Parts: sequence; structure tokens; C-alpha cells
Amino acid sequence: MSLPSRKPAADAAAKCGRVAVLMGGDSAEREVSLNSGNAVHRALLDAGVDAIPVDLRDCDFHQLAGLEVDRVFNVLHGRGGEDGTIRAVLDFLGIPSTGSGVCAAALTMNKVLTKKVIRCSGIPTPDFFELRSQSDCQRLLAEFGLPIFVKPVAEGSSIGMTPVHQADELIPAWEAASSYGAAFAEKFVDGGEYTAGFICGEVLPLIKLETPREFYDYEAKYLADDTVYTCPSGLADSQVAEINEIVLQTIRATGVKHWGRVDFMLDQEQRPWVIEVNTVPGMTDHSLIPMAARAAGMEMPDLVLKILSATLPGGGHDA
Repeated sequence: MSLPSRKPAADAAAKCGRVAVLMGGDSAEREVSLNSGNAVHRALLDAGVDAIPVDLRDCDFHQLAGLEVDRVFNVLHGRGGEDGTIRAVLDFLGIPSTGSGVCAAALTMNKVLTKKVIRCSGIPTPDFFELRSQSDCQRLLAEFGLPIFVKPVAEGSSIGMTPVHQADELIPAWEAASSYGAAFAEKFVDGGEYTAGFICGEVLPLIKLETPREFYDYEAKYLADDTVYTCPSGLADSQVAEINEIVLQTIRATGVKHWGRVDFMLDQEQRPWVIEVNTVPGMTDHSLIPMAARAAGMEMPDLVLKILSATLPGGGHDA
């Protein structure tokens, strides 16, 4: 991925006009969103963009029309921001916004629907089992087996997610996940955790994630200091090419665009399995997309400007 030269970058910054960086809100990922939003805001200012921070908790949907901005950089993680809701409002108001459209955002926020769509497209994803009741949990034990992960259908940042190895762990895990809404179980993949960011149809260098915890949970993501990130991933070029093609297939199947991240596992036979798609990933200086962009030679100001420039007329970025 090539760095933009300073003059085209300055021209792009000027064309963007006044930009609102939407962050915060009231989702379970509010604090992460505030951190991401503040990092994006600083980077946009460094890139020469006239940007203002907007916490959606302090600005109701009906007040967005009064912001007098030319476009929006959406850094609202989770419900209300990553599920297509805010995009629907902005589309109604005629304000261009970064990220995926309403349908793609709503689809990928729902992990079960995402898995159904990508499986129909021939993309490998672990088997899953929807959990609507305790009787479903009993059926799972009889028909599906353990180990599994129990997850909320529509939360990010590993919130409400629990690994289950023993039968007596299942009901508490289901109750924890169900406190956030619908829940499901996913087959446990024993192997390495990886992620692939993408910007405007280009896949960034892959990142390998290693933690002494059982999995890459909320604490490993945001609080622990012993999580190890390897970027580039150290995988063979041929395997990187295979995974990159799966990432592009996933982008096309789900309809996501502009930017995002595809998380996946490699099993013991080194086969990749897509876990989920994130359409508004973390954007702090320590987050995965900026980390991968730096490995490609792109610092935060150029990264956020590239994402924002996809909203310009004739930007030509469909993915």
C-alpha cells in the first residue's frame, strides 16, 4: 500500500470540508469508542482536516442536522453505531459517512446472519448453534458437543463471550450472553488467532494475536500488557495470499465497504476459519487497524484521511 504524497493529501483534506467524528454513544463499547474517536479526531487534525468531536450521548439523532458538517467519520462501536442505525439517519439527512451502508452494517453486526451468508458463499466459518432457551442448551449438548464458545449475537469487543468446556458451564455462559440479547454457540477452533484489516479493497498486513489468557477477550484487547501482536504475521507468503483472498471474498459476500476487519482462526492443520466481520474497528494508536497500517508504511493521519476520502464524490471506493 503506497503512501499518499503531501500535496494530494492536503488537497483531499481540503475537499473533505468540515467533518464530525461521531463517538461514544450508549453501547456497551462506549469507552472504547471514545478512545477511538479521540484518536481519529487528533489524526484528522494532523492531516489538515477541519474536524470536530461529537459524542452521540450529547447529541441526539435529530440534532445531527444542526451540526453543519459536510461529512461524518463514524467511530461509534457496537449497537447504534456499527449496526447501520446511525448510517440510516445520516443517509436520510444526506450527510456522507465513512463505513458500510445500512444493510451491510446490520448484517455484519449480527454474527449468526453473517455466518449464514458467508457459508452460502463457500467461505469457511465454524459450525454454530442458536440458543434461545435452556432446552436449546440441552439439545446442543446432545447434538453439537463441546468445547464451544457462547457469544451474544450482536456485541463486539468479546463482551459477553465465554468458552465452555464442561456441561455445567453451559447454562451460566448462555445466561451471560443472553443478558445482551440473542445468543449462540460456536464450535471451538483450537489454533492461532489472526486478524486482517482492509481499507478500500486492499488487505493490510495480517496480525497474529497471542495472549496467555484462554482467548483474546476484552481484557486482552484493552487492559492487559502481556498480549503479543506479530505484524506481519510470520505466515508463509502462499498462506497469506490464500487468507487475503478469503478476506476479499468475505468483503464481497457481506457488502461491507471503505474499511473494516475480518477476524479468523487457523486450526491445527493451518486451515483458516472466518469468525466475524467488524465494520467499525478500534482506532486508538494501539488498535489493530492502525498497527497493520503502520506495518504497511501508513501512519494515522494518512490512514484516517484515506478512509475519509472514500466518502468524497467520485472517490471510486466500493470496498
